[in-house]
Order: sequence, then structure tokens, then C-alpha cells
Amino acid sequence: MLDESKYFLVKKKAVPEVLLKVVEAKKLLESNKNLTIQEVAEKVGISRSSYYKYKDDIFQLQENAKGRVITFVVELDDEPGLCSIVLNLIAKYHANIITIHQSIPVNGVALLTLSVNILPTTGDISLMIQEIEGSQGVHYLKILARE
Repeated sequence: MLDESKYFLVKKKAVPEVLLKVVEAKKLLESNKNLTIQEVAEKVGISRSSYYKYKDDIFQLQENAKGRVITFVVELDDEPGLCSIVLNLIAKYHANIITIHQSIPVNGVALLTLSVNILPTTGDISLMIQEIEGSQGVHYLKILARE
């Protein structure tokens, strides 16, 4: 039976070339805001569609992730206490919430956007994300940015 892990840590040599090129493209975009996606994709040798397909799914692991900020959005049911559960999970892992915004619920669903500071005392971030995603009433969690 397969493990239900959503995140894996693999060595660079095991990562398909297209994914490594997406990471390279993301770095180029960060370093030069004047470049377009098309220009960056051509420079690294991938299609624009490959960039868009994988850009939200691959991040370079930073050995010095502590002290960094992760911004993510959580889609959750509009139920009393559910936002509090998410916030308590973040506190459980000793991360520090910098900003928080909850949208007005539409059709019983709200979006919660959080920027979280990863501290030297913060526990395993992937486990924290897995716990949030696994909470009843949470539809999904998507990492928007890492600074």
C-alpha cells in the first residue's frame, strides 16, 4: 500500500530535467523582473506550458529555510472554529504568523491567506502543511510564495 505523502525529498540527480529547468526559470524571473515568462522559458529550454504546469509544484530546498517567510492560501469550509484549528496547528509547530486574511465566505467556503515566518524553533514545515491539509473541512492548501 502506498504512503499518502504529498511531499518528497529527492536528490537533484533523481529530478526530471524539465523540473530543474522550471526552478532555473523561477530564479531568472526573481532576479530580473523585466523578463517575460516566454523569454525565460526559451532561455532555459522549456515550453511556457511546462513552466505553468510545474511552477507551483517544485521549490528548491533551502538549507537555511529558518528565518524565511512562506505565504499560502487555504480553502476551508465556513464552520465555527475551523480557522482557529489552522492557527493552532501553526502555533503547534512554533511558526510565527505575520499576516492573516480570511475572505468573506461564498457558498459556505472561505479562503484563508497566511504569511508565516519560519523560526529557528519551527518544527518540520512539511508535516505542518500535511496536518493543515488533512484537517476536516480543509479543501486544499497552496503555497503562493517563499521569501
